[in-house]
Amino acid sequence: MAKPKRSLPATRWPTRDSAQQSLLFTPIQVGSFECQSRGWVPAMVPWRATEGGEVTPQVLEWYGRMADGQPGVLVVEATGVRDVPSGPLLRIGDDRFIDGLRELVQVVKERSAGRTRLVIQILDFLRIRRRPEKHRFLGEFLSITKSHRRALEEFAPCGPDEADLRKALAELDDASLQKVLSQREWEALNNGERERVGDLQVDAVRDLPQVLPGLFAAASSRAQKAGFDGVELHMAHAYTLASFLSACNMRDDGYGSTIEGRQRLPLEVLAAVRAKVGPDWTVGCRILGDEVIPGGSRIEDACSHALALAKGGIDFISVSKGGKFEDARQPAVGQAAYPYTGASGAECMPTVTHFEQPFGRNLPLSHAIRATLREAGHGIPVIGAGGIGTFELAEEALQNGDCDLVGAARQSLADPDWWLKVREGRGDEVRRCIYTNYCEGLDQKHRQVTCQLWDRDLEEPDRDGTIQRSTDNKRRLNAPPWKR
Repeated sequence: MAKPKRSLPATRWPTRDSAQQSLLFTPIQVGSFECQSRGWVPAMVPWRATEGGEVTPQVLEWYGRMADGQPGVLVVEATGVRDVPSGPLLRIGDDRFIDGLRELVQVVKERSAGRTRLVIQILDFLRIRRRPEKHRFLGEFLSITKSHRRALEEFAPCGPDEADLRKALAELDDASLQKVLSQREWEALNNGERERVGDLQVDAVRDLPQVLPGLFAAASSRAQKAGFDGVELHMAHAYTLASFLSACNMRDDGYGSTIEGRQRLPLEVLAAVRAKVGPDWTVGCRILGDEVIPGGSRIEDACSHALALAKGGIDFISVSKGGKFEDARQPAVGQAAYPYTGASGAECMPTVTHFEQPFGRNLPLSHAIRATLREAGHGIPVIGAGGIGTFELAEEALQNGDCDLVGAARQSLADPDWWLKVREGRGDEVRRCIYTNYCEGLDQKHRQVTCQLWDRDLEEPDRDGTIQRSTDNKRRLNAPPWKR
């Protein structure tokens, strides 16, 4: 039974004068650029690119609408460093993407009146397949081995013909079938096949240390050419670099097993990127403060990672939590596992339905990482996030040393203008996120992401006088404009 939804706590909004005197609206240096404020919009995937990973008018309007609120930094969605099919997710794995991304940069500069810095998050991900139908997996996908034949003899002895063996497998009940299949085969059947960084028997996985530094360096160079202010290397959640950093990474080739081994490839990627873009362009990363999975990394590991990255020349560290495949809910047949459905996913995007206190829940992680860096003499900015949707909480986080910049993704989706409203002393006009993760549910289905607080408002036109609608024509794609 779902827990009852809780009311948002009351808050007090600052006057214009007090907002101007706050830390939130104080400039800060992030690598090579200065932010005019400390409001940070983390990467969100809106699913508005083409199937080929190219910028569309809908992508331009999404980021233009976010830029209307003039946050200090806006981070563009997780963008693939490989030029491979990945659905309507932006890509940066070829020079042909540069022109579209350059147009995106120009839109954000214009819509924010030059007050918002634009960073692009880049990532690599390992292969994951959809959960198959049982008869297809056993009849077509499973590679039959001698071990299957030996194990099957206990339940249903059969002749040498492979077709007979597959038929016998299909007739087993689940308990018997689980004894015949390996652990990875059982998982592939029930959740979909998924590569791990420890799959050294797979050439593409074994060769990742030789391939990824060049891919990330080339992608960063394209971002630099497109005019972005910096790049964020995605080392968090369920993606490749995060999996190398994970305590679950037991590769025995020098790129796992020990904490130094786990840090090796991310540091080599950072070095390759820095060598490509030079010292005067901002290169940061996002890491996990806690993986929230059995055997996974904890805050002590994250502090070590942060120190190693700081020594390696990183310009900022954005801190997240959880969001892993290891505890993801079983997907439906024909669907792929989604890494934000288990306990680690709930901690990544805390909601009012899962926690008594979801607001600012993950700030202790960024606080610990920041304190570790400062103690070691590193002054690079740390970004904290997780259920931050009011001026009071944001300012308190900055004053308490929880972070140097405040990330607010879902609140910025609910009201892209909220940063500007607060700065102008009009906080009572803010449309507050209610933290039910309606948006995350759309993301899980790879549907165009919107907010339940405004996507059914089909009366108020966008700034161009029209209303851009979702592909099913039922929802508006962007928040209604602020009537100032």
